[in-house]
Amino acid sequence: MEGLVASGAERGELTLWDGGDVPTGQLQLPKADDVTSVVFSPRHPTRLYTSHGETISLLDVRSLKEPVERFHVNEEEINCLSVNETDNFLAAADDSGAIKVLDLENKKVSRSLRHSNICSSVVFRPQRPQSLVSCGLDMQVMLWNLQKARPLWTTNLQECETEEDCPQSAGQFFNPPLAHSLSVASCGNIFGCGAQDGKVRIFRVTGVKFERELEFQGHSLGVSQVLFMPEAYWLLTGGNDGKVLLWDVNGDVGKQQKSPAKSLQRRKAQAPASTRKDGKRNKVASHEHARVLPKLTIEHGEKVNWISCAEIKGSKRVLVADQSSSVSVYPLPEP
Repeated sequence: MEGLVASGAERGELTLWDGGDVPTGQLQLPKADDVTSVVFSPRHPTRLYTSHGETISLLDVRSLKEPVERFHVNEEEINCLSVNETDNFLAAADDSGAIKVLDLENKKVSRSLRHSNICSSVVFRPQRPQSLVSCGLDMQVMLWNLQKARPLWTTNLQECETEEDCPQSAGQFFNPPLAHSLSVASCGNIFGCGAQDGKVRIFRVTGVKFERELEFQGHSLGVSQVLFMPEAYWLLTGGNDGKVLLWDVNGDVGKQQKSPAKSLQRRKAQAPASTRKDGKRNKVASHEHARVLPKLTIEHGEKVNWISCAEIKGSKRVLVADQSSSVSVYPLPEP
């Protein structure tokens, strides 16, 4: 099923594409609730999970008819679905802040995890089928393990690591970092988060916690979507400013893969005394921002709802969904 793309729209409309301009299949889902998320099974590419309203439907793309199965486990509208690599758990994040984790073998909810506000994004980590990360409009980013009902680690994006980040000037007050989107790199340890303040934050998981590795201003308005590509550390971001940007953060995170502890010590040691105050870095963060520049800028022109990446006719493409009824396709450079 290489090159197959699924898209969802308002009123329960779901469409399949194989890289051409003409859809290969269309379906009207029952109850006509808006389709909010579509995700293929990693193990069985003919299986497509989709959320519409509070319902999750499993479809067979070879015969796009009535759903093969339906699950109704969320109490409010679902915003995001994620299936783990081993295809035995599905996570559904909703407007109540709940993340319902469904055991796909037993067809039962195995865990109910929670944010204190709308949960906008949830993603299983590659190579770690029991581990997932989530974020929400409570400005919290959380790391979970399915063995436990409470998060292993939580970071509040509004808490400032440096004096410069602190919201004493009303900047963050009026533009709080509501977290909209997450994506985990293929290594499973590096993940990115896009927020309403226009910033992209890159985190590294070490054991049962994660730390901020990098932060940069990605967009002039909120970052609605982040997506790590299969290549090492290429990150696509989409924003409310109508831009889609491609970043290569390999130089910032890739070189530190082998020994994160040593690299952190080295970075602190190199910081001049004037940049450290009360044991925290003060001005170093702003230097980090300046270093990261987009590798590619796509002036899409409309607020970005969703981005995806697909191999179409032998070339990598980025697909962009917005408020219109069209999906736009743009070429990507070779790594």
